Amino acid sequence: MAKEGAKDNTKVVILCGGEGTRLREETEYKPKPMVTIGGIPILWHIMKTYAHWGFSDFILCLGYKGDLIKQFFLHHELMHNDFTLKLDGSAGKSVHRSSAAEDWSITFADTGLKSQTGSRLKRIEKYANGDDFLFTYGDGVSDIAIPKTLELHRKLGKTATISGVHPHSKVGLVQADAQGVVQKFSEKPVLNDYVNGGFMAFSKGIFDFLEEDESCVLETAPFSELVEKGRMAMYRHEGFWHCMDTYKDYLDLNRMWDIGKRPWKVWSD
Repeated sequence: MAKEGAKDNTKVVILCGGEGTRLREETEYKPKPMVTIGGIPILWHIMKTYAHWGFSDFILCLGYKGDLIKQFFLHHELMHNDFTLKLDGSAGKSVHRSSAAEDWSITFADTGLKSQTGSRLKRIEKYANGDDFLFTYGDGVSDIAIPKTLELHRKLGKTATISGVHPHSKVGLVQADAQGVVQKFSEKPVLNDYVNGGFMAFSKGIFDFLEEDESCVLETAPFSELVEKGRMAMYRHEGFWHCMDTYKDYLDLNRMWDIGKRPWKVWSD
């Protein structure tokens, strides 16, 4: 497995184009990946996780309000550091960095306003050079050891390897005996079943299962065909995972950040 911080040239593709309609309180004026945790876009948290493991060559699949994502990165250095500006244009501007700049390469790809996940991925095929690449959604954080997913993917030689994570129940669960006496009440526990938590690894062959048509959904026909052909694997992650799918998720993640409970923050400041 790759060491933490060791540079790896494997590309990281992140979906950033959805409208996030179930989080409309935050996404009416910004794309979902720009919704913040601790004042920082969740997209930044995700990219910091990958960079922690040495993966810092990103491809962002833009769509809904993608210009705001471009603006964030174009102006990030100036907005997060002191700088001196010469208004006469003689020396431009100089940035007084409080810490080293991120050593990231980012390709911003417009993949359509209404495109579904499969078509967004298909439309960046020309940028995903190399035999394998990493792939995730722009709305989930985890303490997953990403190189282990890639390691399993290459070991098994599959076209796609997803990460299986345990979701939290959306409701409280009750257990009662045969007479109806309640034995246990669990308030929204972590479930034993697995769901796809993102943080995937794909081989180039994945593009053969996709169409550029905007209606192509990665998780339906393409995934089903991969499963039928025995071309998909799953890395089991037993640690922390949380998706920002609703406004409550937004509140929960920000509450965790505020009290210093940040299990997905695997990187150092």
